[in-house]
Amino acid sequence: MKIKEIEIKLEPLRAQLRNHALYAELKSVSDIQIFMESHVYAVWDFMSLLKALQINLTCTSLPWKPVKNTNTARFINEIVLEEETDVNELGVLKSHYEMYLDAMVEVGADTNKITEFLHEIGALDSVLQTIENSDLNEAVKSFLTFTFETIQTQEPHKIAAAFTFGREDLIPDMFLKIVDSAGKDAYPKLEYYLRRHIELDGDEHGPLSLKMIQELCGDDAIKWREVLECSEKALQQRINLWDHIASAIQQKQEISA
Repeated sequence: MKIKEIEIKLEPLRAQLRNHALYAELKSVSDIQIFMESHVYAVWDFMSLLKALQINLTCTSLPWKPVKNTNTARFINEIVLEEETDVNELGVLKSHYEMYLDAMVEVGADTNKITEFLHEIGALDSVLQTIENSDLNEAVKSFLTFTFETIQTQEPHKIAAAFTFGREDLIPDMFLKIVDSAGKDAYPKLEYYLRRHIELDGDEHGPLSLKMIQELCGDDAIKWREVLECSEKALQQRINLWDHIASAIQQKQEISA
């Protein structure tokens, strides 16, 4: 099994995401607010997947020792550089998570809940309990639980599968249509974040991530099968999260009607 075979087998789930009812519900800035208040957890846990890969694939301890595979180390370090220390629309160095929070504030979305949640997060071995004890909705809880259970396997090919294949494709395009309709320069932080997201994912991070999967699995049939299984679970979690957000937007619209 190779990358192309994985992509073919994942196509039904990816088609569900591409054609999800959520996209038709995203019509206004208030819809974006609701979306971002749940999606921000996926932005944060993406960073956690990224750092788990860096810990597993590069040397992050002392004394330094050379890693087994410099190709995967280079791949992940390049992605970390831009995801953790990118340049925002003002030329200030910020992580993409921080840029997302800034965009949330700009559009009037609530950042208090995610900020308070991160204050509660401690060591990796207690994160699952923190998630369970939180007052987050069940869709977000399930999404985060899957992510950190995957991270705790300490198996790079599984973590890379969730990182590479468990992501959305259409949200930046949908958001840009709404941002554009709001008028030129109405939401510069959000627009910059979205355009940067599209640029990096399409031109750099997407191809690098696929190369990383190839390097990690090689000719190991078991690893390829596990990559497929983990990717399917990650995409299903994303679909479930989209279901929740679509329902929340619909409920808001019914109340406003």
